[in-house]
Amino acid sequence: MNRRTLLAGLAAPSLATAQTAPAWSPDRQITMIVAFAAGGGTDTAARTIARFMEQHLGQPVVVLNRPGAGGEIGFAELARARPDGLTIGFINTPHIVTLPIERRTRFALDDFTLIANIVDDPGGLWVLADSEIRDLAGLLAAARARPDAIGYGSTGIGSDDHLAVLALERAANVRFLHVPFGGSAQVKQNLLSRAIPVACMNMAEGMNEFRQGIMRPLAQMGMTRWEVAAEVPTLRELGFDVVEGSMRGMAAPAGMPAPILARLSDALAKTVADPEFQRMAATQSLPLRFLGPEAYRAELVAMRAKYSALWAQHPWREG
Repeated sequence: MNRRTLLAGLAAPSLATAQTAPAWSPDRQITMIVAFAAGGGTDTAARTIARFMEQHLGQPVVVLNRPGAGGEIGFAELARARPDGLTIGFINTPHIVTLPIERRTRFALDDFTLIANIVDDPGGLWVLADSEIRDLAGLLAAARARPDAIGYGSTGIGSDDHLAVLALERAANVRFLHVPFGGSAQVKQNLLSRAIPVACMNMAEGMNEFRQGIMRPLAQMGMTRWEVAAEVPTLRELGFDVVEGSMRGMAAPAGMPAPILARLSDALAKTVADPEFQRMAATQSLPLRFLGPEAYRAELVAMRAKYSALWAQHPWREG
């Protein structure tokens, strides 16, 4: 064996080791893609989670905002990334399953490895504290008296807010006027300025104003009452089988190796169980609901089937 062959043989193991090196390393940064703008509820939650994941993983986690097209830009970028554990992303329902139903997108649910769900925020119907609409019965009576005239704000066509009110319209045989906005901050602002009489947005997004006596919810849309707003009845309790909200969890590109998936899911489980994180989540009014990879996928697959059937019967593209 000549010297060149010997040196090549000695170098080969080092090269192979470098190519198969695990994603974990204290100096290798994890990028967390958030498909919505900085400063919103999703972004705030993601940055809080990233901070605690860093502690449990031992490596930096940096949030990268990729807003636009109802989440499609960020979701598509996540789907195209390398499945090496160094790129993960925050995903939201219903967008992650409804966007591919509504139109041709650059991603589908099967393009992701689901890591864990963290938040499950029920929808809510909100009015100003001094509104003449005192309860859900009053809202429905107003809608029957003035079809297509009672405006409600949502975070856009096909959002969980919009789909919830469409379901309520069918169940109660009423019609509202849909006023879509680009995000919950705009919905809230337009309710506070009295540009719209009703807002449909997640319960956590209105809790600060509720505590201050500025806004009040007529109903919430979880399967059961969220304990933080235990005085607010659910639509199911009020006679309408409408359950809607926004789940927020973590995903990675499809094909991520099982050991990396297990490590990331474990870090999120430890984050959600962390008393300090729970304290911060309570401050942000985040309704926590941890689901591991298999349970999370089962939930989203069932949701996709539900919305596919709904789209076939009642396409929501035009309102």
